[in-house]
Amino acid sequence: MKQITIRGISDDVERAVKKEAGKKKLSLNKAFLLLIEKGAGVKGEAGKKAAYHDLDRFCGTWPAREASVFEKTLGRQRKVDEELWKRGE
Repeated sequence: MKQITIRGISDDVERAVKKEAGKKKLSLNKAFLLLIEKGAGVKGEAGKKAAYHDLDRFCGTWPAREASVFEKTLGRQRKVDEELWKRGE
């Protein structure tokens, strides 16, 4: 994919792109691409989210007991140690 730098973007265009990005939860880059594609009358990929299916075969394959143990273990790992967090470690 090529990269292009665009200079001299007006404040109005900047606001419109930021509004579009916020509305569709896109990066500014993707919002710019989406609006350029729309203005150029071409169907693009900028607003689409990629769907990956490489791990689909693993979904639902764990027995309930193993999944429960795994979730509990993850839960313990996800707890924030307040003292470490405050010290920035």
